[in-house]
Amino acid sequence: MNTTIDTRIVRNKSITMLLAVAVSVLLPQLFHAVGAVSGLGAALGSTFLPMHLPVLLAGLIAGPVVGVAAGAASPLLSFALSGMPAAAMLPFMMIELAGYGLAAGLLSKVNLPVFVKVVIAQLAGRLVRAAALLFAIYAVGNTGISVAQTWNIVLTGLPGILLQWALIPLLLYRLDGVKKYYE
Repeated sequence: MNTTIDTRIVRNKSITMLLAVAVSVLLPQLFHAVGAVSGLGAALGSTFLPMHLPVLLAGLIAGPVVGVAAGAASPLLSFALSGMPAAAMLPFMMIELAGYGLAAGLLSKVNLPVFVKVVIAQLAGRLVRAAALLFAIYAVGNTGISVAQTWNIVLTGLPGILLQWALIPLLLYRLDGVKKYYE
């Protein structure tokens, strides 16, 4: 392979990862600002899952390494800059989003409809988060998190999951030509 091509691919994947992290940090702030103005507080972020969208897109566009890196870095940087997500939930968000990014990235070159890829990546991310939460509850004895709370997180995020089902296939359709820059 040509070194120029390798350098171009690495550069493109790096830019994608940085953009995904930036959007993953900025988009929730927008939702929180709208929530503050409307009196809903942080509920909009928990409902519409704005941090998940760029991570899923990064994985589907640029592959598993970019997806995992964006997924793990986004909540960490967001916490460092804004204090959100809450410290107790930070490791679980990092694990969940890394799971989303990994699954989306592994599916990026699989010949399936985008909608199916999104659903599989969402299930994988939620299963990884559930496993991490259950580990924290039962193996480590973390009493600050309950199984009921885990189920509530899933139910609260249903509008965000539906939004991802609608937006990600449309965005990837519009970005169809960019895949060639990552191969």
